[in-house]
Amino acid sequence: MPPDSVQALQHYLAQFAAQRDWEQFHSPKNLSMGLIGEAAEIIEHFQWLTEQQSRELAPEQLHAVSHELADVLVYLLRLADVLDIDLIAATYEKMAINELRFPPKPKET
Repeated sequence: MPPDSVQALQHYLAQFAAQRDWEQFHSPKNLSMGLIGEAAEIIEHFQWLTEQQSRELAPEQLHAVSHELADVLVYLLRLADVLDIDLIAATYEKMAINELRFPPKPKET
C-alpha cells in the first residue's frame, strides 16, 4: 500500500490509537462528536474575516488552519475505519448522485 494512501493513513491512525489504548474511546458516537468539534475549530480562523481576507491568509494562519484540517481528517478517517466504510468508494458513489442532482451548467454559445 502506498505510504500516501488513505488506507496507509488509516492503518497508521489505528496503530497510534491502539498503542495508547484509545480504541475504547473511539466509538462512532465519540468520533463523530470529535469530528464536529475539530471542524468548528476551523471556523475560529475565519470568523471575523472578509471573504477576500479568508482567501489571503498569512503563512502562519494558513499553517494553523492546515493543522485544524488535519485534525478533521484524523477523526473522519478513524470514524470510517471503525465503521468499515471505504471513503473513496463512498465519495465516488455520492458524487455520482450529485452529478444527477446538479447537472453541469450549460455552456453559453
